[in-house]
Amino acid sequence: MDRLSNTVRPYAWGSTTAIPELLGVAPTGEPQAEMWMGAHPGAPSRVTRPTAAGAGGPGTGASAGRDVADHDVAEQSLTEVIAADPERELGPAAVRVFGPRLPFLLKLLAAGAPLSLQVHPDLVQAQQGYADEERRGVPIDAPRRTYKDANHKPELICALTPFDGLCGFRRPAEAADAMAALGVDSLKPYVDLLRARPEDAALREVLTAILTADPAEMADTVDEAAEAAERLGGSHAPYARIAHHYPGDPGVIAAMLLNYVQLQPGEAMYLGSGVPHAYLGGLGVEIMANSDNVLRCGLTPKHVDVPELLRIVRFEATEPGILRPEASPTGEEVYETPVDEFRLSRYVLAAGGTPVDLTTDTPQILLCTAGAPRAGEFTLAPGESVFVPADESVEVAGTGTLFRSTVVV
Repeated sequence: MDRLSNTVRPYAWGSTTAIPELLGVAPTGEPQAEMWMGAHPGAPSRVTRPTAAGAGGPGTGASAGRDVADHDVAEQSLTEVIAADPERELGPAAVRVFGPRLPFLLKLLAAGAPLSLQVHPDLVQAQQGYADEERRGVPIDAPRRTYKDANHKPELICALTPFDGLCGFRRPAEAADAMAALGVDSLKPYVDLLRARPEDAALREVLTAILTADPAEMADTVDEAAEAAERLGGSHAPYARIAHHYPGDPGVIAAMLLNYVQLQPGEAMYLGSGVPHAYLGGLGVEIMANSDNVLRCGLTPKHVDVPELLRIVRFEATEPGILRPEASPTGEEVYETPVDEFRLSRYVLAAGGTPVDLTTDTPQILLCTAGAPRAGEFTLAPGESVFVPADESVEVAGTGTLFRSTVVV
């Protein structure tokens, strides 16, 4: 087992205080948006392991109790550790199903401002899109590149504080009523379409019209809508807040087509392929398939690939689907999702409780979010995490909250 050293990403939308408060450190004044835990090549976690000379054999971890001199240990990325011995770290079953890589990325996510409105492809769409851009020679780092890899990117966000966001299309009639209440003349064509067409056609036609409108005219519409939303307040307040951060952005109007969701601590939201969504504010634990494939719909200065976006969006009204953990006899509270790349659960441990054996044949990352629970030989503070290789014995005990991330094989 290895204690992880993790990177915090300073994206502009990040909260300046939420992650520092959880970690118990002073804010720097800069945004701290995401703390990454895993083996994503963009910012892999780091571990301290014995070197080949001092390890006494392949795959021997620093937590194995072996005496090694200072010069025999070194900090390595988790990516390097897994690449050196995938079956030892991930287990044969996980390697057989997902290949020699950790298939999920775990994060602490702290939104101080709305993130981009976005959608993710399914696996077939990702494979096709990636192959097409590779065939056309689009550089992987090009601003207009849409597919960074050939994988899908389902996500789950679990709230640690009150957390709000947008998830999936609401009923067109509800969106029409929300737009009509603003009293903005340039929104009337959208209102009429939403009330007159079959649901899927209405949503497709209106989103297409919003994203392909003349930029100057749309900016005026957004400004008028923002002023009206500010004046009305209530259920319109989130759109005024979004417009404050993204003045003139067509995504402000597109956001009115979606369900507004408020999560309480412990509640979660699953985001599958084709579902438009955005996080607006709050602190949460996020887990996702290890992919960078994002198609943006607005609330961003980045490229919006409208034709490809319209190909992968699921134009259907849905309920937002708030998840609450399902308790098991062992005390594990599981957030059930329909994917195998990740499985997220939570343990709320009480003083004097019986230690819980978490040994399994798949890789795990354990994250503390409250208290001071013990995981094996480590006592964890909020924000601290450990990587547990497949089949390595581990018990958790003490007082606090631990999130457990692994895979399904």
